[in-house]
Amino acid sequence: MRMKQFLLFVMLVTMSLGSLSQKNQPGTAFIANPIIPGYFADPSIIEHNGTFYIYATIDPWGGDSLALFTSADFKNWERKPLNWPTKAQCTSPTSNDSRVWAPSVVKGKDNKFHMFVSVGSEVYAGVADHPQGPWKNVHADGSVFISSQKKSINVHTIDAEAFLDDDGKAYLYWGSGWDWKDGHCFVAQMNEAMDAFVTTPKDITPPHYFEAPYMIKQKGLYYLMYSHGKCTDSTYNVRYSTAGNPIGPWTEGKNSPVLSTNASGTVVGPGHHTMLRFKGRDYIIYHRISDKPSKDLLRELCIDEMRFDKDGNIIVVQPTQTGVKSFLAGKK
Repeated sequence: MRMKQFLLFVMLVTMSLGSLSQKNQPGTAFIANPIIPGYFADPSIIEHNGTFYIYATIDPWGGDSLALFTSADFKNWERKPLNWPTKAQCTSPTSNDSRVWAPSVVKGKDNKFHMFVSVGSEVYAGVADHPQGPWKNVHADGSVFISSQKKSINVHTIDAEAFLDDDGKAYLYWGSGWDWKDGHCFVAQMNEAMDAFVTTPKDITPPHYFEAPYMIKQKGLYYLMYSHGKCTDSTYNVRYSTAGNPIGPWTEGKNSPVLSTNASGTVVGPGHHTMLRFKGRDYIIYHRISDKPSKDLLRELCIDEMRFDKDGNIIVVQPTQTGVKSFLAGKK
């Protein structure tokens, strides 16, 4: 009898170890949501020399600087200091008391890293030789890149996002609205150094737009993605429109919105996203509202995979708690 019990024990242990081994096989580990502990929003991401860099707004409602996280495996993140921008460094006669929000970081044609960030409801531009910095304002005098536009016509000068086209041209998209309605989206082409406009800013607002523009290009078609609704509640979502050029006019996508509060209410207010194209797949990285009871707006950073159908429509993303399968599992 004791021998049977011993054999049963050995069998159970073997099965358990086998199951554990299977869970740890390459490709089966998950990057769970939220991807980073704590409360952050409005992410921007780049990958450089095998390291991922995520820049984000610090909740609630921004801090005196940005948050920067680095990771080699997208699971273990380390917070790093940034020397720029700060609220004190980015102030002008036309700025308000809004804090540091919504970074956009890209690698330019000049092989430098370029940041566009909202401070005081205005846009500042920075440049660095490395994603971690040191960063500096593109203007030697520290001046603003886009001054606050007219509140009287409901233009909120925030959420700037850079886009580099296949032909090397660089564009900057930005804009929101006030009082959670009538958002405006502007675009202008920049020079190669990405420190000045070479065209006059143009209002290209697509259907159902409020803020947070983000441009991608897929098989020659331009997809202007953006957020609609209120970032403080379940109405916030991600939508998109398409055009044959980076300026428009725009036609709203067949499946828009493509990321919304889920039916169970376990993911609320997903929006203000960025994209990561890695190993032939597209990932949408966004913030959602935390379920932690708080009088403040607390948001968390999440990731899910985004796909296109055979006709080029973005397939609706189902926001998850599990995130995505590790795209670096088994990496040597």
